[in-house]
Amino acid sequence: MRILKSRWFDKFAQRERISDQTLCNTVALIVTGAINADYGGGLIKQRIARAGQGKSGGYRAIIVFRAGRRLVFVWGFAKSDQANLDSTELREFKEVAKTFLAYSESEIEKLIAKGLYSEVRCHEQN
Repeated sequence: MRILKSRWFDKFAQRERISDQTLCNTVALIVTGAINADYGGGLIKQRIARAGQGKSGGYRAIIVFRAGRRLVFVWGFAKSDQANLDSTELREFKEVAKTFLAYSESEIEKLIAKGLYSEVRCHEQN
């Protein structure tokens, strides 16, 4: 499965010191079916633990997910900054999910080449 992060999410993760290994641990939970919120249409919300703390006070990630194919960390926020998505945000992210899941591998490669997305490398993939 291909794991990506948007440029925006990458900047968020760097600022909050969320490592790729932490993202890989999050992916491992998702793959086993431990999804915190399934919005439908390939869009999910998942908790990410803050370093040295638990998930409840940590971060939330909005993720485009299609089992066995691809997972894309699109947007993240601290729970203390925002409780949930509003209806407009949810509608917009569902559109992002629909569009991204329809992309071919060559289209994804172009997005990576433009610097809009990058790959998350997990130790199992190396």
